[in-house]
Amino acid sequence: MEDKAEIQEAIQIQGEVVRKLKSEKASKEQIDEEVSKLLQLKARIGGDDGKHQFVLKTAKGTRDYNPKQMAIREKVFNTITGCFKRHGAETIDTPVFELKETLTGKYGEDSKLIYDLKDQGGELLSLRYDLTVPFARYLAMNKITNIKRYHIAKVYRRDNPAMTRGRYREFYQCDFDIAGQYDGMIPDAECLKIVHEILSELDLGDFRIKVNDRRILDGMFAVCGVPDDKFRTICSTVDKLDKMPWEDVRKEMVTEKGLSEEAADRIGEYVSLQGGMELAERLLQDQRMSQSKQACAGLSDIKLLFSYLQLFQVTDKVVFDLSLARGLDYYTGIIYEAVLTQAGVALGSTEAQNGSGAEESVSVGSVAGGGRYDGLVGMFDPKGRKVPCVGVSIGIERIFSIMEQKAEASAQKVRTTEVQVMVASAQKNLLEERLKLLTELWNAGIKAEVMYKKNPKLLSQLQHCEDSGIPLVAILGEQELKDGVVKLRVVATREEVDMSRADLMDEIRRRTSEA
Repeated sequence: MEDKAEIQEAIQIQGEVVRKLKSEKASKEQIDEEVSKLLQLKARIGGDDGKHQFVLKTAKGTRDYNPKQMAIREKVFNTITGCFKRHGAETIDTPVFELKETLTGKYGEDSKLIYDLKDQGGELLSLRYDLTVPFARYLAMNKITNIKRYHIAKVYRRDNPAMTRGRYREFYQCDFDIAGQYDGMIPDAECLKIVHEILSELDLGDFRIKVNDRRILDGMFAVCGVPDDKFRTICSTVDKLDKMPWEDVRKEMVTEKGLSEEAADRIGEYVSLQGGMELAERLLQDQRMSQSKQACAGLSDIKLLFSYLQLFQVTDKVVFDLSLARGLDYYTGIIYEAVLTQAGVALGSTEAQNGSGAEESVSVGSVAGGGRYDGLVGMFDPKGRKVPCVGVSIGIERIFSIMEQKAEASAQKVRTTEVQVMVASAQKNLLEERLKLLTELWNAGIKAEVMYKKNPKLLSQLQHCEDSGIPLVAILGEQELKDGVVKLRVVATREEVDMSRADLMDEIRRRTSEA
């Protein structure tokens, strides 16, 4: 049995730590972590009856979603799914865990973030890190050579994420992929069009889609003097340019990765370049870049891509950016990433209170990313048959963080149910009649509800409609029952109209479809 006095003392010290952090306006993550330690210490003491007390909290990097938040999420999911379907995609699902060997060696330096599970029945398993590798395994296993699919599901990363910025250990990904042998850059351009459509429809504010090509990066590394065996690790460092200044990236390349200063400086000249089709044309004439066949092939494809993007009317938001790297090992060609370019709503409202500064409004990183991965399926196929693939993943959690803040800022009421009509009564002893009418409505496919009381007050029933945003009330009274009518009340305007039960369903549909 642990010494209670010692634990009490530890609780006191830990309590001081929490109070100090709060007074210093430390970050939410820091405070949450120390509060968690305090709760664990308190749990060790147990309750008055000597029983162990549970610490009531969600696991680090996860969260609960209340009905209001779920209503916002569903709206976002519906927008994304609608876009995927509009582009002709079908959907699949795969297990939440895979054989460990399926995921090993596919994510470069990020492989350390894979969640490994304990051996169960002789199989070493890991939670899926993304939806792309399981998709490639699915294609190889089922010998599928072409498919356009979307997949919306949870993935897991053993990270220490900043939840205020929409980063979690458990989160949803919304993926759209085109697998198959097609003419160059047509599917790739469609993926970018999809990102453009979704971000425009969600109305998150101004955004930019950065585009590059793995072959251009590899060619650039080669002509700048990066040894072959350092390509991937240097690529992972370049991928940090959106989070770190060039000086820090250069330092990491030279001191940690062992790259020569000359090579790092040459890379620096290229990664600062941004443009469109004209930049690709200029680089094709570049003295160094033109020496690399790989880079030239990538640059020619960038030119072709931009010609299709013009036809798709999305070039206003797309920029060819040589600093874009995307650290995942499986990319082989075009890569892209969408970022928000305006502060919009301040995600910083909670961060500011925790001392990390309101200037960081909506610093949520990329909200979508993807690229071409022509070799991944071949890694799983016993005969090494390749299936070219290109895809995009929408960062739903980051988008949701922004949508949630927007809803808070606008103070707009978010409906958490879709009930179209409340069945109410004006007098006592009409429960049976209410339930009969409710059943008729349900049978007609209308979303309806009643209050679970035998004799509720009419005012309480109307107040419930106000609070829940239910637009209509079907009121029954003794006179209405005699006359064979129902009084339909519009909650917003308080307008009332008597109508026959036969016409009620059509009238409810008409009025709610207009809304």
